[in-house]
Amino acid sequence: MVIDDGIRSQAPGLGLSLFNATRTRHLAAASRAVLRYGLAGLLLLWGGFKFTAFEAEGIRPLVEHSPFLSWLYPLLGVRGTSCLIGVVELMAALLICSRHWSPRLSALGSLLASGTFLMTLSFLVTTPGVFSPTNPFGGFILKDVMLLGAALYTASEALEAAQQPRGAGAVR
Repeated sequence: MVIDDGIRSQAPGLGLSLFNATRTRHLAAASRAVLRYGLAGLLLLWGGFKFTAFEAEGIRPLVEHSPFLSWLYPLLGVRGTSCLIGVVELMAALLICSRHWSPRLSALGSLLASGTFLMTLSFLVTTPGVFSPTNPFGGFILKDVMLLGAALYTASEALEAAQQPRGAGAVR
């Protein structure tokens, strides 16, 4: 069976004919939007939480064992360090949302988010007992592998759009 965009289906009747070239492009555009703005939404949510005492204490066991971040505690304290992390996450989210107006800034936000996810993933190595069945952090941190992939994808997509002539880099 030949579908109108030239793709051959080995299994007629699976509904694959619904996905012609136009519908596939729409699906891709929708998936990019969900990925980009879902990522930004989570960063806004988590970044906002960093300004609360509850979250500042919640991330303390992770940050205090990190060779990359623990030095901030003597300098800024537990709340100040958490607020600084929150500012970085909020900045990344807002920059990611700028894709329509400035793909370069959006790419910068995505790369900033990638850095935060890499930092979080480093906790898997630096936090004692993180993979213990009674430790709540191991599985929670592993989600950042997927978020890192999302941030890298949105960075690459925005950088590609930034390289296109003006008007050709419309939001996809």
